[in-house]
Amino acid sequence: MMFSVFQASRMGGRKRNEDRMGYTYTQTSAIFLVADGLGGHPQGDVAAQVCLQVATAMFHKQANPRLANVTQFLQTAMRAAHEQLLAYAAMHGLDQTPSSTLVLAVLQDNQCYTAHCGDSRRYLVRGGAVLSRTVDHSVAEWKDSILRAKGEAPVSKHMLYSCLGAPRQPVIEIGIPIALEVGDRLLLCSDGLWGNVQEGEVVDRLTAYPVTEAANQLLDLALQRGGAYCDNVTLIAVGWEKADNPVLA
Repeated sequence: MMFSVFQASRMGGRKRNEDRMGYTYTQTSAIFLVADGLGGHPQGDVAAQVCLQVATAMFHKQANPRLANVTQFLQTAMRAAHEQLLAYAAMHGLDQTPSSTLVLAVLQDNQCYTAHCGDSRRYLVRGGAVLSRTVDHSVAEWKDSILRAKGEAPVSKHMLYSCLGAPRQPVIEIGIPIALEVGDRLLLCSDGLWGNVQEGEVVDRLTAYPVTEAANQLLDLALQRGGAYCDNVTLIAVGWEKADNPVLA
């Protein structure tokens, strides 16, 4: 397989960056990750880092050179990250567990597999349109329609009902695998990006420009619109350039 990739994270107007991103790959499998430590919780940056370390360590251990079962890996990696956050809080005597969102995408066997918890997103852009996007685990996603019908003000789109490290069991959503086509573009990002950039603008940039240029334009746009109090802005942009050879049974 062959892909192009660009990753970047900007602090914005915050005092520290609580986002983390990363990717790693073998000859036949690749994983991309974005985590966003929750503000208002202790050590959000630590929480995001723990999530990345747990998932990438599991990938390195199991991708030899490919994952035997990608869906099972995603489920296990997400739960392991959650459990590690609980263990971290217990070890350090914290009253509140550091918490984070996490979105993972694995490319293997010419398919894109995705898992997420929280509101860090994965977009898949094809032919000038969004073919697929993760659905945020936010109160706004399911409650706004009810409030609007009653004539009430909508809730904040950043208010989550699930994250890793939460007291209750997290909602871990595993997406249906999507067959990749040459020219597909993936974007994994924190809410600092999608909260300031319209979906159509994501599509336009990823469709019209090479991955690196498109990603830099989206970063600049999010930071400009976010202004002096802009949240951390983090993304990984991926271009699927060449498919694997057919897998023989």
